[in-house]
Amino acid sequence: MYPPAPYYAPPPPAYYAPPLMPPPPKRYSPWLVPLIFLVNLGLFIWIMYENNCPSKISKDQCMLGQYLDRFSFQPWKDNRMVGPTPETLQRLGGLDRKLVVDGEPWRLLSSMWLHAGLIHLFANMLSLDFVGLRLERDFGFHRFVFVYVLAGLGGNLASCLNIIKHDWSSKTISVGASGAIFGLLGASLSELITNWTVYDDKCSTIMILILNAALNLAIGFLLKMDNSGHVGGLVTGFFLGFVLLVKPQFGYVSSKYIPSYHQVKRTARHNFCQYFLGLLALVVLVILYGVGVGKLFNIKEIKEHLPDSVKNY
Repeated sequence: MYPPAPYYAPPPPAYYAPPLMPPPPKRYSPWLVPLIFLVNLGLFIWIMYENNCPSKISKDQCMLGQYLDRFSFQPWKDNRMVGPTPETLQRLGGLDRKLVVDGEPWRLLSSMWLHAGLIHLFANMLSLDFVGLRLERDFGFHRFVFVYVLAGLGGNLASCLNIIKHDWSSKTISVGASGAIFGLLGASLSELITNWTVYDDKCSTIMILILNAALNLAIGFLLKMDNSGHVGGLVTGFFLGFVLLVKPQFGYVSSKYIPSYHQVKRTARHNFCQYFLGLLALVVLVILYGVGVGKLFNIKEIKEHLPDSVKNY
């Protein structure tokens, strides 16, 4: 009598393969956000040098005039942000709506790198660190800089159109990175929506972003700041996030990490909703920028119908 034959498990089917695991993400250390901070700080020092408060009033009247000399600040009653005069900001690239329309459109970009004072500068840079470091770490500097600059441009366009609509003769000078930073907040919100499958604690994160944006807008209203630029940057950044900040959906693995024997169904890089939202947002952005630029630079035709006192400003 022979012993029973040993039992062997049947071989796995031909299509069997172990589950795919995406490779660990590459480590990226943000460098553009710190560079933006240094550039803004350097430009503010240059602004204070050009402002030269003691040349306008006595050194004793300038804030910290005895210690900072040429770099001292305007008196508190003149600038509660602790900084230069509006005339200095206008001369160095601040957003003056009349000058933009009359041949200096570069101010739409230059103004976002200038700040009205130390308080303004450090409040904006703290906000930039809060929202910007994560975005640059997750998406790299190239996509980050597009969102930052384009959102700032959108905010400045909205600011120009708002002041022209309400008071063409207003001499308000707008400066600051607030529009771009609000754009980063808006992009963070849309990025969370379009990349919904790859995040945990989504609802709490959305609430934090919304409350942050609402709080900053409320502060802008209380301090009578240029909230049209904030809203313009927020809206622009929201749509830019759908276009520029799209991640591969959960479960996607690049083909270069898939072995040749693996025959199971693969997850697509992006899903239909991501493509649809990205295309829709791109169309909206083209319309918004087109309408904004068109309205802004056709103001000269409108001025022909205004009183001489306004046309001659």
